[in-house]
Amino acid sequence: MENIRNFCIIAHIDHGKSTLADRLLRVTNTISERDMQDQALDDMDLERERGITIKSHAIQMDYEQDGVKYVLNLIDTPGHVDFSYEVSRSIAACEGALLIVDAAQGIEAQTISNLYLALENDLEIIPVLNKMDLPGAEPEAVTDQIVELIGCDASDVIPASGKTGLGVDKILEAIIERVPAPKGTLDAPLQAMIFDSVFNSFRGIIAYFRVLDGTIKKGDRVKFVATEKEYNADEIGILRMDMEPRKSVSAGDVGYIISGIKQANEVKVGDTITTVANPCQNIVQGFEDVKPMVFAGIYPVDTDEYEELRYSMEKLQLNDASLTFEPESSAALGFGFRCGFLGMLHMEIIQERLEREFDMTVITTVPNVSYIAHYRRGGDPLIVNNPSELPEPSLIEYVEEPYIKAQVITKAEYVGSIMTLCIEKRGELTNQVYLTQDRVELSFEMPMGEIVFDFYDKLKTVSKGYASFDYFPIGYRKSDLIKLDILLNADQVDALSALVHRSNAYDLGKKICLKLKELIPRQQFEIPIQAAIGAKIISRETIKALRKDVTAKCYGGDITRKRKLLEKQKKGKKRMRQVGSVEVPQEAFLAVLKLD
Repeated sequence: MENIRNFCIIAHIDHGKSTLADRLLRVTNTISERDMQDQALDDMDLERERGITIKSHAIQMDYEQDGVKYVLNLIDTPGHVDFSYEVSRSIAACEGALLIVDAAQGIEAQTISNLYLALENDLEIIPVLNKMDLPGAEPEAVTDQIVELIGCDASDVIPASGKTGLGVDKILEAIIERVPAPKGTLDAPLQAMIFDSVFNSFRGIIAYFRVLDGTIKKGDRVKFVATEKEYNADEIGILRMDMEPRKSVSAGDVGYIISGIKQANEVKVGDTITTVANPCQNIVQGFEDVKPMVFAGIYPVDTDEYEELRYSMEKLQLNDASLTFEPESSAALGFGFRCGFLGMLHMEIIQERLEREFDMTVITTVPNVSYIAHYRRGGDPLIVNNPSELPEPSLIEYVEEPYIKAQVITKAEYVGSIMTLCIEKRGELTNQVYLTQDRVELSFEMPMGEIVFDFYDKLKTVSKGYASFDYFPIGYRKSDLIKLDILLNADQVDALSALVHRSNAYDLGKKICLKLKELIPRQQFEIPIQAAIGAKIISRETIKALRKDVTAKCYGGDITRKRKLLEKQKKGKKRMRQVGSVEVPQEAFLAVLKLD
């Protein structure tokens, strides 16, 4: 155990974590030159296309220094805030962290929140200044920022470049010198923590774990403490580029277990594994529960595929424990699921993965939060998860919406624009504290429904990425909310309904109509798009009909010949409009969500 080092790589999005991880794998010869490719650990096409990491990836490397052989377990983590749950799980399995900062961009919000996560878990932090080869790099200024943030010496910061390979040997030395070896006793009862799981269609569910105490051997009878299920360890091993089976995995190591589990809900991330023969007394304290920020409905395009969608979602939940879902139904879309996501990017990625990995074409409704409607005649209040469930306005006394306490940490120069943004979103500033000369903490109370849409993206835009955002719910408050309906060809589309504050309704209605006009393909007949509050139409746009030139064959002759043909065409159009139905393309649903 003296020669094992477990560490993860944390950074803001696009600061070069995966490139540096690739370089470490090359230097330690974990991957041969022939198999090497960019973002070697990212195994989803989606990750490569977008250049982001979505899943944490664990891999074991062998490294020799001064004649001593060391085993390094590396976990490469995502940088985007929507996947911070992945980061918290990786941190729980490590003793040290490489904190990577882009020499051209400096410290950004996610760097800070990931750093706090690591410090809460008492990890050893090794600061690395990446992308030193860029012409815009400012090593002195950024080193000062790191020193101020962590309180280390300037000499502790390692200048490096994942692209050219500069400083990689220094990073490996620092990991061996500074990161403590894992603590744990080999002869104690087995205590291992599950930090991830994947589904394999041939082998069932594969759980990744970190052994804290004791040893797990092939063929052992093991118990998963939280679910109280028992299994045989059919195969155990360690994670290289491929899984390598071993006879046993001991304290301090990271490995995988295959025990023929078929049910997705039998493996809980954060659970403890122990042996049936000699169980451990206490369970591992895992990571905090995930708080979904955005709720939206996901429905199969073909209603027969409901069960298949459930199966796909369960498999996806194994791979991404921050996804939560429960069944719901809608008048227009049939049966589907109400899902909780960590943010808009997370929602987009889940939808892409359902399409790519499980071949499911789905429709996503407008994201929203849960409201409480109080009736005029008394009786129990109704919890409204979907705007289409809201009763008639004449029956409702008032509607309450959930409020949150939001904390934004940012640089002093962006305070003005962030305050403007929060006040636009019906927020009230409650406190403002200067942490240092240049860093401010702002506290707001605001409606949760306002942060669901695009608040996070806007916050990042106005603060150039220098704002970290955290929130917790503080209960429900009475609000002047109304239901905005969208009508296509006089039919209501309940997937596009939204509960909005009365003051925003007219603007939003106008914008949605304009956006749908751009995105819905033209038909043979005219389509009116209307936004309505109850029976009152507040906005209208019209998609013009595609018309066939029926008079092309009449040249010369009397005008009545043309008139007759045009009248005939007009009747056809009218009949078409009565029977025609309009398909709303999936892009239109998504574009409405991103409305500014």
